[in-house]
Amino acid sequence: MTGEAATVDTPLKKLIGERTAKALAGHLDLHTAGDLIYHFPRRYDERGEHTDIRSLDVGEQVTVLAQVQRTAVRPMRQRRGNLLEVTVGDGSGGVLTCTFFGNQAWRERELRPGRWGLFAGKVTEFRGKRQLNGPEYVLLGEGGEGEAAANEEVEEFAGALIPVYPAAAAVPTWVIARCVRVVLDTFTPPEDPLPATVRATRNLIGIGTALREIHRPTSKEALYRARRRLKWDEAFAVQLTLVQRKQRAAASPGRARPAKAGGLLDAFDARLPYELTSGQQVVGREIATDLARPHPMHRLLQGEVGSGKTVVALRAMLQVVDAGGQAALLAPTEVLAAQHHRGILDLLGPLGRAGELGAADDATRVELVTGSLGAAARRRALAEVAEGRAGIVLGTHALLYEGVDFHDLGLVVVDEQHRFGVEQRDALRAKAEQPPHVLVMTATPIPRTVAMTVYGDLETSTLSQLPQGRSPIASHVVPAAEKPAFLDRAWRRLREEVAKGHQAYVVCPRIGDPRSGAGAASAEAPDFGPGPVSDEEPPREDDNGRRPPLAVTEVAPLLAEGPLHGLRIGVLHGRLPADEKDAVMRAYADGELDVLVATTVVEVGVNVPNATVMIVLDADRFGVSQLHQLRGRVGRGSAAGLCLLVTEAAEGSSARERLDAVASTTDGFKLAELDLEQRREGDVLGATQSGRRSHLRLLSLLRDTELIRDARAEATELVEDDPDLSRHPALAASVAALVDEERAEYLEKG
Repeated sequence: MTGEAATVDTPLKKLIGERTAKALAGHLDLHTAGDLIYHFPRRYDERGEHTDIRSLDVGEQVTVLAQVQRTAVRPMRQRRGNLLEVTVGDGSGGVLTCTFFGNQAWRERELRPGRWGLFAGKVTEFRGKRQLNGPEYVLLGEGGEGEAAANEEVEEFAGALIPVYPAAAAVPTWVIARCVRVVLDTFTPPEDPLPATVRATRNLIGIGTALREIHRPTSKEALYRARRRLKWDEAFAVQLTLVQRKQRAAASPGRARPAKAGGLLDAFDARLPYELTSGQQVVGREIATDLARPHPMHRLLQGEVGSGKTVVALRAMLQVVDAGGQAALLAPTEVLAAQHHRGILDLLGPLGRAGELGAADDATRVELVTGSLGAAARRRALAEVAEGRAGIVLGTHALLYEGVDFHDLGLVVVDEQHRFGVEQRDALRAKAEQPPHVLVMTATPIPRTVAMTVYGDLETSTLSQLPQGRSPIASHVVPAAEKPAFLDRAWRRLREEVAKGHQAYVVCPRIGDPRSGAGAASAEAPDFGPGPVSDEEPPREDDNGRRPPLAVTEVAPLLAEGPLHGLRIGVLHGRLPADEKDAVMRAYADGELDVLVATTVVEVGVNVPNATVMIVLDADRFGVSQLHQLRGRVGRGSAAGLCLLVTEAAEGSSARERLDAVASTTDGFKLAELDLEQRREGDVLGATQSGRRSHLRLLSLLRDTELIRDARAEATELVEDDPDLSRHPALAASVAALVDEERAEYLEKG
């Protein structure tokens, strides 16, 4: 390692040596001093304030501060040699078993009871015990909590606050901490990008002090101030980007599509067999006002499952058709696009059948454009769209390409918040003389700070009321491992509903290997979960230390031969050909199937009012909002709905608590906050979706509501005064670094 002065752009290999730099680059995508300095600790440990081992999730890569409680050496049964088991605890009652294979007597001497250390590895579970198999570790002295670290390797952790970094198996947290210390010793911080007036108004420390204190805090107060400043930078960068985009959108030219008295929309309202909820009426007026303006609408419509978003969107489409334009609805799957097509035709009746016998005088046409259309049907549909006879066009994102030309595209409705990248937007603009109005719909409730941050360039409308006639949904957790009889009762309950003339869903997290037949899952019958193969080593696991998730193609034949024998069972997943998917969905909707065994392809928009029960297998493998979406598929008619969440997660585990929360409430906004609380920090801008590492590490949408709101206010004021940040070049560069071009495109959804 060298003593060369470092700036944010200095390559790490010049500062910490080529071998270590190569490991940081290969495993953590850290290449420069700036990359490393902005690789913030995930948390800080203190001996005396320990990580709660009981809260760790199976499959999680963790670093825990713990004390050796006991060791045991025993011979392995499956192969020659010994196995060392070291039990460590954190002072909270939680324990982990660290397992080392092979003859390693020196480890037994080193890992004596009473010694404290940092232990890093992936959490697995075997016979009900949490394990780390062959973990990396570094010991913190000779035993007593008050003793200093014994060697240079752990010198970094001698202070009161021990930084624990996002790490990799090959690059544990203590290696990262040592590299950070070396870089900080010669690091020259960048010019502070934050205007002095903002720093003074918001009582924020300088960037150089913040970057040092975040890694080597001199006190808890200093750490708090450092984190607050760096969170502000993240929030401010996002809000500046969004405010700039919102201002540009508001100023860009569009074509007004005002409401027309006595047109299709009025005729549709007159034939609706029910009254719109007050929420639908309010949101309808907001959208109608937007459409009448000569600037493109950019609006997010969020509403609980079954709150009537489709009717609101259809009324907006009819307003555009009345004004001489066309509307396109983009669905995430062909199954959903086809269902929207059937549903909208049913709602419109003669108003949507122009050119057919019995059509209304001022009717329009509703066309479905998907990749699975036959050549003749496709040519006919494309002609209807290109010549303007089809006022409403439904399909997947494929209808933006492949020679689909619109006569006058005025509105794009995007179902389920599918964001548009730059290519899709360019494709849209190429199909309209001026940018069309855009309405983005989601049934996933979005907490206010998320809407402000991730959707900050969109106006937001919310539907919170459910239409009359919707039935309640009861949800229960079925602990299959602890109480197998409960799972048997779940299958009997499903059969009871089918006997009453109703239908059911069984949802699995995986499609399955197309090359494997039912026999591949035979080891899982009858309880859908393989047992341990020996008491020495865990059973076959996936990358998360658990058995593979249950699969549709494996579960369906087991159910047909077992608990659901004699029922009419269909299979639906994303790997089926489009025409087969549509045929299965039609058969289910028409009551020709009793049970649909499916993946999350049924999560969005599938509407079968006769379906009353859903059994979700391996429910702990799904997210909170996803489970809420899934259960919205039942209880859509007059009969009550039932959702059974089957899991092998242990009682008291975070996975089980998550399922208990889903079962305890149908309030989607409460669940959305829970979902948000359990996500990893720093995924504010969808780093997962873009596949890129993000510098946004600290901001919490749940806990930093006030800071985000303040950042929004400052950003709005600054952009109004300096729209392009031309008078604040350092700030503009900082925003570009935090919100790079790809991530900025992710933020812009229309």
